[in-house]
Amino acid sequence: MNGRRYGEITEVLVAINVAVYLIEVILSRSFISINLNVLSLLGQWNYAVLYLGRWWQLLTAMFVHVGILHIAFNMYFLLIIGSQFERLFGGKWLVGTYLVSGLVGNLLTLLIFPPNSLSAGASGAIFGIAGAVIIASGIIGGNMQAALINAFFLFLINSILPGVNVYAHLGGLLAGIAIGYWKGTELKRRLYLDPYIGAW
Repeated sequence: MNGRRYGEITEVLVAINVAVYLIEVILSRSFISINLNVLSLLGQWNYAVLYLGRWWQLLTAMFVHVGILHIAFNMYFLLIIGSQFERLFGGKWLVGTYLVSGLVGNLLTLLIFPPNSLSAGASGAIFGIAGAVIIASGIIGGNMQAALINAFFLFLINSILPGVNVYAHLGGLLAGIAIGYWKGTELKRRLYLDPYIGAW
């Protein structure tokens, strides 16, 4: 990452989220909280996905936030955990994990929540990135049990607040765990074959 404090692709993902939020702000005419009409257009309104053909909301929703505190907290964690992921596996895999984890979380939300449900946020995608880092670190360090416990507590602590989309968190985390297991196993095999691969 060439001495950067944060990953370059991580910063791009944060910039996209902020840009989308600014569009929400303009449409809502409010910087603090976003209008429900805007959220139903750009976020994930299950009724629109199921009956109006707005399948693209499954993708856009992972870049949409409901208010200033929502995006502030999510972008802070994305900067930290996204940069860790990017150091381990690179920017392309970061983008892929963000999209896949966010999509799995949103699909689980679509399957479980009623049609009138409205959801938005990058937290499912961020949970996927965090899960991947935790599991990959557990594989490389040889302590999968501790990694799974850490992933469980991450989910529990961040999913008990009211208004939180637990299913987006869970779906994203499970997707991230699968990706982390795959990439962590691959990285450990490379380190085993060449113990100096990470020395530079």
